[in-house]
Amino acid sequence: MNIGAAARASGLPAKTIRFYEEIGLVAAERRPNGFRDYDDQAVRKLRFVQRARSLGFSIDDCRSLLSLYEDRDRSSADVKALATERLAEIEAKLQELRLLRAELTHLVEACHGDARPDCPIIDELAGKKPARTS
Repeated sequence: MNIGAAARASGLPAKTIRFYEEIGLVAAERRPNGFRDYDDQAVRKLRFVQRARSLGFSIDDCRSLLSLYEDRDRSSADVKALATERLAEIEAKLQELRLLRAELTHLVEACHGDARPDCPIIDELAGKKPARTS
């Protein structure tokens, strides 16, 4: 199938498919006219990568996961290790977001939001210590 059909079948834009082919994640045969020709296996790999990316796996992780996907002698422990590592990254990001939310909540609550020019949010962004309000 051509790249447009592969895009529809995989849920990925043609530009992304071209990129994945360029970096060696998927391969396409070339027709005599030079157009790409994707078989069912390539589309399955594209869907696989699309789903893995939606879970936040990096391109390198996707490369490793594809290698494991294609290896019928793989150990599920190898797959679990990659997923566990990704989960730890997500947990760290969530903690970082919680801290950011708490800091921003404090700044929003400290700002009067009126016609006065004093603003603890601006002061914080400028590197000044916001005045504590009681």
